[in-house]
Amino acid sequence: MSARSSLPVIAAVAAVALAAGCTSTKSEGNQGSGLQLVSKGTLKTCTHLPYAPFQVKKGGEIVGFDVDLVDLVAEDMKVEQEVVNTPFEGIETGQDFNIRKCDLAAAGMTITPERKKVMDFSDPYFNATQALITKKDKPYKKIEDLKGHKLGYQKATTGGIYAKKHAGKDVDLVEYEDLGLLLTAVKTGKVDAGIMDNGVLLDYVKSNPDTEVTAEFDTGEHYGIAVRKGNDALLKQVNASLKKARSNGSYDRIYKKWFGTAPQS
Repeated sequence: MSARSSLPVIAAVAAVALAAGCTSTKSEGNQGSGLQLVSKGTLKTCTHLPYAPFQVKKGGEIVGFDVDLVDLVAEDMKVEQEVVNTPFEGIETGQDFNIRKCDLAAAGMTITPERKKVMDFSDPYFNATQALITKKDKPYKKIEDLKGHKLGYQKATTGGIYAKKHAGKDVDLVEYEDLGLLLTAVKTGKVDAGIMDNGVLLDYVKSNPDTEVTAEFDTGEHYGIAVRKGNDALLKQVNASLKKARSNGSYDRIYKKWFGTAPQS
């Protein structure tokens, strides 16, 4: 929804420091505020497609709930958002921040203790939980029902963590690189069920009536917008923009646009 470097620790730290010195520059929109961006005048957002309705490509443009939210941050900073599609593993390990690929990450990403070790998160902006998706009228209502069958999950996600913890040795777990491949596997019968965050699965079944969400697991997850560890100025701006969106109705408007209903209080 993971270790990637073989450099010695000292060399890796030096490389990161050098990258920071060479590529970071103050934002055109907030001179003197302490805010620094990878590219001047642009707020670069790392995400991983597809993950509708949070981020998805339509008509050659990347759109979605997360995209609209970060647009509010960019607007407050008086810069333009640029969305960078990248493998999710590079986001959740913090590697994309270390190599200055982006300023922040908005990828329907759950705040976890492990991820907080390598990146800093905004205040939560979306409540999520894990869910099970199957083809229509299949008898799989819980993970235990999948003994002797295949359960798919997306690499480097909390759904995968949940599956590995609860599936047991009798469930055949199958890993996929992205959500699109996972959902195709469910739809074509390559796996008997898939596990992923409820928001994307509930959105998917609306336009794929031959599939259904058969269970939701109360994992109490919260999505956050992530920034490079120690990037306090940008984190403060993100939180301020999220708070403003909640108070002026922008958050509710964007939520209804993408989910069809007002958010539950």
